[in-house]
Amino acid sequence: MAVYTDIAEDDLKWFLTEYDAGTLLSYKGIAEGVENSNFLLHTSKAPLILTLYEKRVEKSDLPFFLGLMQHLSARGLSCPLPLPRRDGALLGSLSGRPAALISFLEGMWLRKPEAKHCREVGRALAEMHVAGEGFELKRPNALSIDGWRGLWEKSEARAGEVEPGLQGEIRNELDFLAAAWPKNLPSGVIHADLFPDNVFFLGDDLSGLIDFYFACNDLLAYDVSICLNAWCFEKDGAYNITKGTAMLEGYQSVRPLSGEEIAALPVLSRGSALRFFLTRLYDWLTTPEGAMVTKKDPLEYLRKLRFHRQISSPAEYGLSL
Repeated sequence: MAVYTDIAEDDLKWFLTEYDAGTLLSYKGIAEGVENSNFLLHTSKAPLILTLYEKRVEKSDLPFFLGLMQHLSARGLSCPLPLPRRDGALLGSLSGRPAALISFLEGMWLRKPEAKHCREVGRALAEMHVAGEGFELKRPNALSIDGWRGLWEKSEARAGEVEPGLQGEIRNELDFLAAAWPKNLPSGVIHADLFPDNVFFLGDDLSGLIDFYFACNDLLAYDVSICLNAWCFEKDGAYNITKGTAMLEGYQSVRPLSGEEIAALPVLSRGSALRFFLTRLYDWLTTPEGAMVTKKDPLEYLRKLRFHRQISSPAEYGLSL
């Protein structure tokens, strides 16, 4: 979450009249994240999240995102729900941006997740994959292997500002992944961004998943690799195999991975590390000064990518083979 577009109080009050949401008591911007502008609203009825969809989000994708939250919630997954307007539409307009009101999910994200939390995340991810079955809308993953080279081209000329010599290393990585990327693995709806700040806990109990604005159709095991990268490394860059084992056990308690998916994890993990390196690199180089957004260090994911290159067996992630 982030704030790129500010809103005037009078405009927000007018916007709320299109919903059965009560009257505005207070609102504030939410600085975390990098994709859309988000605000926490307190109204006379309930707290809500207001999301303004910025230019990097295609308006044509919004029915997928909003419909997916409805679909998952109807199948028992704890996640926010979009509020309908009085005319039944899920999408409005505010400050020149498409905008939606989303229900507020109780809980907090964990700054220092432990293995027991990783187990719960793995289970919840698998539950989401199962609950996503039957969702009729489709959205290709624009930030999977077919889109990485184009994203790299937007940053390649300035990549040396982040670390000298990156150009050759990343070009070689793109060539490797294009040749090695697995095909014909189980696919479905994936979250594609299940980082700690997108998972809420109440105490040690997982209370829900949020921020489905990268969700798409792709390989289910690719989503697992994203979570291994996001949850199972320590701040010093070391992979925590205890957390990895817990996450993979949690996932497989709901949806066992096939032998082909397990064998593909090292390549998928390299790919997901590269994906987040590339988007972080682009944002690091292009986010305007003064934007209320927390930029994230791309080198964190470069180090993870280099770790995955050294993996010789999926067992090194904590899998029992």
